[in-house]
Amino acid sequence: MYHRLLPILTMWFCALCCNAQNFELKKEHDSLFFLNDWRLPYPVYQFQTGDVDGDGQQDAIVGVVKGTRFYPEKGRRIFIFKSVNGKARPLWLGSKLGGILEDFRYVDGKIRAIEKTTDEHYVVSDYHWGGFGMVFDHYIVKGVNKETAISTFNQ
Repeated sequence: MYHRLLPILTMWFCALCCNAQNFELKKEHDSLFFLNDWRLPYPVYQFQTGDVDGDGQQDAIVGVVKGTRFYPEKGRRIFIFKSVNGKARPLWLGSKLGGILEDFRYVDGKIRAIEKTTDEHYVVSDYHWGGFGMVFDHYIVKGVNKETAISTFNQ
């Protein structure tokens, strides 16, 4: 009898683990999204998943357009969420990385960002989790034009 229950219990346990790591982004309209149960009242320009904080669980990485208390001008920001009992809960609601964020993607345990500098050049940088947010890791390229930055970012 136990040999019949083991596969069923294994499948049930795996299903629970997988569902706990799932994130679903739903668009209500251009400036209202829901990440699972979390209301995002901002335009979303990017959505990825990856293990940002290295705990073995998938995190949701959402790019939103909004102002912040310290940077009131609307800009591209990165929000990172954990899954807690199937609910999205904020891990980091970033106001800024380094430069003016254009786009990001999750690569090899890091967030790779393409950013514009104040002197109108571009950089492609990697950031890693630092315990309470993203920390600069290294430049892939810096001081380049937009086309070179995009080409590097897309590699």
